[in-house]
Formats: sequence, C-alpha cells, structure tokens
Amino acid sequence: MTTNPGPCAIVPTDNLKPEVLDRLEAIIAGRRATPGNLLPVLHEAQEIMGYVPAPMQAAIAAGLNLPGSDIFGTMSFYSMFAWKPRGKYIVRMCQSPPCHVNGAENMLQALQAELGLAVGQTTADGLFTLELSACLGICEVAPAMQINEVVHGNLTREKIGQIIADYRAGKAPDFRQLPYSTKDYRHYKHCPAEPVLMDNVGLIDPMEIQAYLDRGGYGALKKALTTMTPEAVVEEVKTSGLRGRGGAGFPAGLKWSFTRPLTVTPKYIVCNADEGEPGTIKDRYLMEGDPHKVLEGMAIAGYAVGASRGFIYCRGEYYLSQHRLQHAINQATAQGFLGEKLFGTDFSFNVEIRSGGGCYICGEETALIESVEGKRGYPRLKPPFPGVSGLWGRPTVVNNVETLSSVPAIINRGGAWYKSLGTPDTSGTKIYQVIGHVQTPQIVEAPVGLTLRELIDTYGGGLRPGRSFKMCQTGGASAGLVTAESLDVPMDFGSLAEAGGALGSGTMLVMDESTCVLDFLRAVAVFFAHESCGQCTPCREGTLRLLQTITRIYQGRGKMEDLAFLERLAATLQDASYCPLGQSAGVPLMSALKHFRPEIEAHIQEKKCRAGACQAHPS
Repeated sequence: MTTNPGPCAIVPTDNLKPEVLDRLEAIIAGRRATPGNLLPVLHEAQEIMGYVPAPMQAAIAAGLNLPGSDIFGTMSFYSMFAWKPRGKYIVRMCQSPPCHVNGAENMLQALQAELGLAVGQTTADGLFTLELSACLGICEVAPAMQINEVVHGNLTREKIGQIIADYRAGKAPDFRQLPYSTKDYRHYKHCPAEPVLMDNVGLIDPMEIQAYLDRGGYGALKKALTTMTPEAVVEEVKTSGLRGRGGAGFPAGLKWSFTRPLTVTPKYIVCNADEGEPGTIKDRYLMEGDPHKVLEGMAIAGYAVGASRGFIYCRGEYYLSQHRLQHAINQATAQGFLGEKLFGTDFSFNVEIRSGGGCYICGEETALIESVEGKRGYPRLKPPFPGVSGLWGRPTVVNNVETLSSVPAIINRGGAWYKSLGTPDTSGTKIYQVIGHVQTPQIVEAPVGLTLRELIDTYGGGLRPGRSFKMCQTGGASAGLVTAESLDVPMDFGSLAEAGGALGSGTMLVMDESTCVLDFLRAVAVFFAHESCGQCTPCREGTLRLLQTITRIYQGRGKMEDLAFLERLAATLQDASYCPLGQSAGVPLMSALKHFRPEIEAHIQEKKCRAGACQAHPS
C-alpha cells in the first residue's frame, strides 16, 4: 500500500520523465475536487503513455490521497486499462455472439497472420497490440474490430490486409472527422410511421446546436420549466406509459414518482449509455446523430424529480459518442440550455460525461453508480433502490438513452398521444435492431408491435440467399431463443416474454440453419464467463463451469449426465446470483435445451453436428 503524503503531493520518481509528471500533476489538479475522480483521472493518465505503469499509479494515489491498492484494484477491473506497455495502435477484435455467428474466429486468424501476433502480444516495432473484446457495440457491421478509436467492420481477409497496411503507412483515420462510427442511418429502410426518436438523425449536423434549435430543439424543456410543475411533468410521463428502453421495461414515470417527493438533496439523473448488451447498437445512433435530444431529455427528467446534476455514463468504446456529447454539453451550456437558472427560473442543471472502461456489468444500474463513484463496478444489493439511495447515497434516477430521448416528444405532444402509439402492453415507438444472418443488418424505429417476420423481411432484407430461418435470440445475450413459431408475435415486452423470448433492448440476433446451436451457446458462455464481475460465488464459479461443460460437449467429450448438470447449474445461477448477469447467464442454455435438445444430444451420443456447421463435429 502506498503511503500518501497529502492530497496535493505527487510522489517523485526517476521512472517518469518530468514532462510526464507535469502532465499527470495537471490532470490530478484539475480533477482533485471532482467527486468520483479516480476513473476520469485514470482515463486521462493513460492517454499520456498509452498505459499506467506502477510509478504513475503511485503518483495518482498520492495526488488523490487514496491507497495505492485502490488504484490498481480499480484499474484491473476494467478491460480498457493497461499497466504494461502496449503498441501505438490497440487492435481490439470483437468476439461477441453476433460477431461469432458472422465468422469472427476466421477473421481473428487472418488478423493474427497479418500482424504475426498472438492475442495479447505487441509487434516488435511497437506499432500494434492485439486484444480481444467481449463486445464492441458495432454488431450491424459484424465481424468487426476497433483500432484505437476507429471501427472497422464487415471484415474479410482482404480488407484486414488493406486496413493494417494503411496504418503501417501512417494513414490512421481521425475518429472526430468521421460522419458516424459504422453506417449512415439515412441509408437504412425506414418505417413509414412518424419517427419520435430518430427524426433528426442524419438530417441535422450533430455538432451544431442551431440545427437542433431549428427543428424545435429545447422547446420541450422550455415548456416544462415555464408552464408545468415538476409534478405535472411526472404525471405526463406516467400517462404516456413509457417503459424503460434499456431492457427491464420498468415504467419511467413511476420510477420518477418515487424520487420526486423525497426531500433529500442533492438528487441526480444518470443517463445509462453503457449499451454493453451484445447486439445493442441503437443508443449510439442517437448520441452520434442527435446528442442535444439526449441532453434535453435529461434536463426535463432533472426538473421533474428535483435533480440539479446529471451524469452520462457512456461505454468506453464509444469515442465518437463521447466527443459529440461533450461538444453538445459545451454548446448547450454556453447558450443557457444547461447551467444555472434555466429560462429565467430557479432550476439549474449541469451534465458531466463519465466514460466506462470496458465492463458489461456496469450496464446494471447499481454497478454503473459504483463506477461513476470511481470504484470497481460491483452491483449493490437492492433495496434500497437508486431512486432512494443511489450516487453517494442520494436519490438517483437512472434511465437509458432511448428512454430519456423519448421525453421531449412526450412533453411537446402529450402523454396521451404517446400512449396511442404501440400496443396496450408497451406504448410508444421502439428502435428495433436486426442483426446476424440477414442481408441488411440495421436499426429501425417503429411503433411497438412490429413482428419479428416484418423486421427480418421488410427491414433486414430477408435471410441470406438460399438460407432458412432457424432461431433468433431476442433482446440480447441474456435472453432466450425463439423459433419460427414466434415469427408473427408482436415484439412488445409482454408478448415476447410469453413466447419465451424478451424485448430487452430491442435487438434481434437472427440465425439461419448454418448455425450450430451448441457452437452459439459456447460463444454466449464465453461472454458471460468473461464479464462476470466475480463478486458473488454462484456467478463467478457458475459461469465458468457453464463454459467448461459446454466446451467439453462441443469438443466431443460430453456425457448425457452433463445436460442434467447444466440444468441444475442454470437454476442455481438464477436463484443464487447477486445480480441479473448471473441470474440470466443460463437463460439461453435452457431455451436451447427446450427447442434444440436433440441437436445438442447428437454432439454427445453421435459425436456429430446435425447442423453440419460445428467446427468440432462436422457432419
């Protein structure tokens, strides 16, 4: 443990150059008074050398008056921090389930051959370091990788060779100059219904606040602050029936109503922009294409519940989103849409961005709160719920990007209007995502109730030529599978749950008959074993045993009793895990056993993959 000489001291060291120490001292001085300052300091410190070596960790500990163990303990929790030298370009190959079913393993082999590296190694010239990512949030261009801040998708062996050659030649793109991270939303097929969320995306310059104002931007905030009481805003959102779009579907207005009456101050609004669920890509389009709408929704939520400060927790891989959000915050503050005494009222609201560090569990609201506070993202036991005791023990409303971006339209046009859209179970519009084995992976905003068949055929362009539908994982990696029997089920929370799936974040990973269900389950198990935070034994040990057992069956060493063990293990994970990650880790497995048990048993009894697709057991 480091001995800390005081909050303003920097530990002298011969291992850091004076210019490095000067930059580090300036970073610490600028953040010293910031609550939860450790993660922001670590992010900025890593930019100096590309990693945070032990002497730098000691200097941070001294400067922030923290134990040295806190520095490394926090760093080691997040996959994007490094404490050893790395290359100039960090190449992160995505191995999420959506990338896996689109051939990511083949692309990884091509990348390793091109770089002459194994995962975790750095080229002799110090130019490239190769890493794996559990998910990069760019599933519509799977298989994909990210080099520093820039996404490269729809990879082929030839494309990988050209990309690496360009970087070797010094042709590295500047992510801030790119129009978008992956694809132009306006090139997608759009629903004929009027959009609520995506009406500006692709039509306005997201870097110009005037473009947002010209389309009525911040009008809802002005209306709320100057013509409505906070209680009236809460009631309007309750009337709308808006359910949280992050996955759980809890009524947003009801959540706000728990926090509004509390007299404890300060209160906080947290925008969950972590978007770590594999297959989920929608919030990135909103943040990159219409950042002011996110800010306006946050400010209205702040007014409604009595919060004066907001935090946007954005996943670390979303560099362009963070850049545009910060620019929007600066513009909105300069023009009086954020800051003190908005529109001449007594209401003040300020927003700060916090970057994640590559950790799926931080999408869970209490783990996210821990991360904003500068700690490891360990989930908290509930109750108390964040609405009563959240950030620094104060009332905190956590909503995701899509939820908050729905609020300005609700205030402008009324809760009854919003409720008239969608289905009785789930009102409003939804940004659906269709990825996987479709011809045109994309997002589409439509009134809730679109069917999976419509999503695939009308917006996904149908399945790949000559292929037939096998299954779809609905709602994200933590949800179940549905078969062709559910193609015409309305995609709302209730209907999909009844069908054995989940609306979740609205992502639909479509798989054709070329997919081996066991191979897919193994990819999901890899994800959960990697992303378990390790806080509780059932999840820490259970997700690993889940992966080990599925892998053994995949490799042809399985026994029939393994299936009974997996069923018991999945039930134990659901009953005993501390948070939703462990509780849902076995859900895809149980769903697969329900629909595809003979195919899984064939791997054990026949040492054969009936799909003819499994690398371990080709037919």
